[in-house]
Amino acid sequence: MSKQYETVFILTPILSEAQMRDAVDKFRDILTNNGAKLVHEENWGLRKLAYPIQKKNTGYYQLFEYTNEGPVIDTLETEFRRDERVMRFLTIALDKHAIAYNEKKRKGLVGRKKEEATETKTENEA
Repeated sequence: MSKQYETVFILTPILSEAQMRDAVDKFRDILTNNGAKLVHEENWGLRKLAYPIQKKNTGYYQLFEYTNEGPVIDTLETEFRRDERVMRFLTIALDKHAIAYNEKKRKGLVGRKKEEATETKTENEA
């Protein structure tokens, strides 16, 4: 049975748009070439960091959500450590509650009031 994971990484802000896309493509290819199946991908863009990293106050944030059975995480994290463009990264295994939350978030149901969600539900049923 394959598990679902979420990886967020921060790229250095001194990259151009093309260099940033190249780095993201490289890590996406590592995942897909090693048997992982991408479920969702989000580019959060250039954001302010909570604290300076390598004397930088901003970074490009990227999120991958994927399913995997093999040792792709070790391969991916080794590449993160080798690449000087990556300032930080974090990979977590998602449980069934986190997976359900992420699906709701993608559908736009998270953060809405209960009344709005039920109104939308009844409109869709009609």
